[in-house]
Amino acid sequence: MSDMHGQIDAFNALLDKVNFTMEEDLLFLLGDYVDRGQDPRAVIKKARALEKQGAIPLKGNHEDMMEKALAGEDTQAVLHWAANGGAQTLSSYGLSMKKVYNDIQNHALELPEDLQQDLQWVQHLNIYAETENYFFVHAGVDPEKPFDETDEETFLWIRTPFFEGYHGDKTVIFGHTPTMNLHESSDVYFGTNNIIGIDGGCVFGGQLNCLELPSKTVYTV
Repeated sequence: MSDMHGQIDAFNALLDKVNFTMEEDLLFLLGDYVDRGQDPRAVIKKARALEKQGAIPLKGNHEDMMEKALAGEDTQAVLHWAANGGAQTLSSYGLSMKKVYNDIQNHALELPEDLQQDLQWVQHLNIYAETENYFFVHAGVDPEKPFDETDEETFLWIRTPFFEGYHGDKTVIFGHTPTMNLHESSDVYFGTNNIIGIDGGCVFGGQLNCLELPSKTVYTV
């Protein structure tokens, strides 16, 4: 699953629909838990609970923006985050973007304890995960470089060069780019070059997808 973006109701509904059980399933979450939706805090709480049950949560570019703004205490990073839905994340913790910006500017930022703990969790998220046949990542990979020589920003942000240029042996499962931009549908995108996009653009009125492997069965809400 990927790109929940604060849509806690859809996230819970999809987990119920696939009947996730820690004893039988290995769940990969491909990032973008926060921003834009109604309750990013609740999505992080759910992702953290799932991690304790064995799920593997990865970092998305929206967690990266959150980390750079809050942990880095950088006003330019705050503005970048604000332009990409960060206000909804702060609101779910009882804060406003304006206050955070001013506090950082005045070197007086104090975050509530629950946000501090979630921020620490974000800072320790892995960027990718891989199995024998699959590579799981938020945005994609550099088609010109080995995985272990690729920088973090590429894994979190890449789009077109990956879509058009990847031809590796492992199937890359990714989120980040709504599939509507890949094949004019919110359904999972099965690329002919060994890539599978699963971001159904739920927060933009699309759907939340879950891809089951190796069967390639898709569940949606």
